[in-house]
Amino acid sequence: MHLQTPEPEPRRIALVTGATGAIGKAIATGIAETPGFEVVLLCRDPAKADAAAADIRERTGNPAVRCEIVDLSRRASITDLAGRWRGPVQVLVNNAATTPRSRCETPDGIELQFATNVLGYFWTITAFRDALAAAAPARVVNVASYWAGGLDLRDLEFRRRRYDNDSAYRQSKQADRMLSVAFAQRLRDDGIDVNACHPGDVASGLSRDLGFGGHETPAQGADTPVWLATEPALTGETGRYFEHRRAVSCRFGADQDAVEALYLGCAGYD
Repeated sequence: MHLQTPEPEPRRIALVTGATGAIGKAIATGIAETPGFEVVLLCRDPAKADAAAADIRERTGNPAVRCEIVDLSRRASITDLAGRWRGPVQVLVNNAATTPRSRCETPDGIELQFATNVLGYFWTITAFRDALAAAAPARVVNVASYWAGGLDLRDLEFRRRRYDNDSAYRQSKQADRMLSVAFAQRLRDDGIDVNACHPGDVASGLSRDLGFGGHETPAQGADTPVWLATEPALTGETGRYFEHRRAVSCRFGADQDAVEALYLGCAGYD
């Protein structure tokens, strides 16, 4: 009697933005180490992206690690990537962030930190909504921070306030936590869970630009985002904020009026 060899289970696709940075690369590595995952690094710099993908393949023994080039600060670039994408996406990890020490703008005239850290998350979730829904149950993990606060809905781009990269960063991370609630409400019926988290405290280019150090390894810093991306028991958990694998009450996400105002403000950039 001839026994047929069963077809292998299709890999789950995980997109990770900002995957050439210390935490982003560690997140991509942790997901690649999880059986059954294909990881796609979404990065701006082709050389860095290729090097990161090759290193992760070697470290994990997972050949299914590749990269796509995209500028997360520009809606047109994200839309172009989504337009050429084929197939479902089970996991999207929004991690890309920047914190320039002086105020600068994208070629589209948007303050760079807000464009990357906030609108980049908004645009990427929106652009890949259909691909995520096609893979439901799917999930979005928004890497935010406990270092958050000071959001001014009337001055999201520091056009009236004096720009300070620390203040702009804290605002952006508050916004990421709030947008996670807004999208969780909108995507629940599509079978897409959306949660935010604080990664560990890792010495990185971004933390140094903010004047901080870091006492954890990149792998330790990536632990909670990787857990949110891969833990099967978390299916159906949505609209929450996590630190060290624990759900923490988020006063920013609890302000429903502000959450809606921020969502509509970001939607106005479309």
